[in-house]
Amino acid sequence: MQLVSSAESSTLDWRAQYTYLEDIGDGRGYTGGIIGFCSGTGDMLELVERYTRAHPGNPLERFLPALRRVTGTDSHAGLGRPFVRAWHRAARSSAFQRAQDQERDRGYFDPAVGRAKRDGLRTLGQFVYYDAMVMHGPGHDRLSFGGIRRAAMRHASTPAEGGSEVAFLDAFLDVRRRAMRTEAAHEDTSRIDTEQRRFLREHNLGLRPPLTWYVYGDRFHIGA
Repeated sequence: MQLVSSAESSTLDWRAQYTYLEDIGDGRGYTGGIIGFCSGTGDMLELVERYTRAHPGNPLERFLPALRRVTGTDSHAGLGRPFVRAWHRAARSSAFQRAQDQERDRGYFDPAVGRAKRDGLRTLGQFVYYDAMVMHGPGHDRLSFGGIRRAAMRHASTPAEGGSEVAFLDAFLDVRRRAMRTEAAHEDTSRIDTEQRRFLREHNLGLRPPLTWYVYGDRFHIGA
């Protein structure tokens, strides 16, 4: 979580991101919460729907119709400042924080780590998959996690298929870097170049601390 947060939020304090919400200009509407749920991609809608089923009457419930309308766009229609205030209010509650944790695990962390383990990847590979799924989504088109993984497998075999773990992760990061550079908002690929690739060059496949890396020019460190 700290490694992903360094790139998503420029801090290791990922637990401080529950209240985060803004439009970062990437064409995905509002980005918010611990992994950057987006109003334009549908995962923010899923989060609020699941939270509302468990906790009806919450501050975000009245924005569900607007969230459904803006899915697939970068529009703020029906959201705006009232939605931002409601998000901040909801995110101060332990219930909405748990909902974010659960949606992160259900939609991103568990599928990424499970797929990595089936591919024979150790902790670094599990982090690489998770970070890619957070940014690109769990879909199967060429710019989503599934498409990136499929393209990487055309260049190198997974360890589960008898291939080299280093060679496969190198191929995966090559494909992902190209995918990132197709979007202006993701032209900075330092989360690959000076974070994930650094650990790979060090052959730290188990992500054993201490860990030192750079994202967007900022230095981060996790001690032993």
